Amino acid sequence: MLFNELGLSAELLRAIDEQGYREVTPIQQQAIPLVLEGRDLLAGAQTGTGKTAGFTLPLLQRLQQQRAGDSRRHIRALILVPTRELAAQVGESVRNYGRYLPFRVIEIFGGVSIRPQISTLRKGVDIVVATPGRLLDHLQQQTIDLSGVQTLVLDEADRMLDMGFIRDIRKVLKVLPKQRQNLLFSATFSAEIRRLAADLLNAPTEIQVAPRNTTADRVSQVVYPVDKRRKRELLSHRIGAENWQQVLVFTRTKHGANR
Repeated sequence: MLFNELGLSAELLRAIDEQGYREVTPIQQQAIPLVLEGRDLLAGAQTGTGKTAGFTLPLLQRLQQQRAGDSRRHIRALILVPTRELAAQVGESVRNYGRYLPFRVIEIFGGVSIRPQISTLRKGVDIVVATPGRLLDHLQQQTIDLSGVQTLVLDEADRMLDMGFIRDIRKVLKVLPKQRQNLLFSATFSAEIRRLAADLLNAPTEIQVAPRNTTADRVSQVVYPVDKRRKRELLSHRIGAENWQQVLVFTRTKHGANR
């Protein structure tokens, strides 16, 4: 299927064309029409499947339609992500796809000064891409107003839960309007993700574009029974025998890693 068959606006199609994309990926084909309809969504998709465009494009189109009846500039969409790197990546995608639309986006994450973020927020933005911790900082300082959020996206929700952000996420949810569209994207559907989805989503449509809770096909698992005193010797032998160029070794303790 081609992007121009999805009912996207001329502005979005122009930006997509300039990015060099023609055909949609499976997650985009399934997600975009559902998001455009205003449905809540529970989507299983791993990195590299095109999931970012799967929610960014219809989100921008819905904002474009909503703005026609309300031209005031306030935060209409909130995208929560686990890391600053992903925040920067998603923010860039929003700008690239929305280059012919009048929307402003800001990335909010820690590790940098909060003052420039406050300055940008005061000027007015439409879309916020944020990590949970820094977003809570802004909420506590009352430098951000989320009362007008119409769409919430949780991207890589499983990673956010793995990193211990569940309490932060729930604190953010408490300040959002009850009437909103919710989109949850996760590589896996663990029991904890299911519980979060049950609390967050309203009659969601569930889509899955990858086998449930799978590992990469090329990963093999082998066990070597070996005396504790000879583990390092065996590891050194295997690295040399297989000519491994990149190796990640997990140890039980910091002391063991240093040895």
